[in-house]
Amino acid sequence: MNKNSTLYEQLGGQNKLEEIADNFVDEISFDAQIYPYFANSNIKRFKNKLVEQLCVMSEGPCQYSGDTMEQVHTGMNITERDFNRTVDLFIAAMTKAGISHPLQNRLLKEMAQTRDQMLYK
Repeated sequence: MNKNSTLYEQLGGQNKLEEIADNFVDEISFDAQIYPYFANSNIKRFKNKLVEQLCVMSEGPCQYSGDTMEQVHTGMNITERDFNRTVDLFIAAMTKAGISHPLQNRLLKEMAQTRDQMLYK
């Protein structure tokens, strides 16, 4: 892959982001610690907005049309422990999608910028 290509392109584009999101929802659905945060969620909307957000974070040709991270997570009071567990589930979702560890780390670095917008809200 051309080192001048975007992270989006290196990850595999839209189809790969959708695969990651599908895997992530699967991981959440089998996790007793994290599932309660999503129990009343519109999963189709969650997946669509997650894909949009991942696309934007990876310099893809998308715009994020969802609510802010603060709006989405206010009232959830997400703990550090639960946040870290969710990151573990996301890593598992990327691994199942065949994303290399260096690319996982690059995407996680972008995602980490939203951490403070989610915790203890």
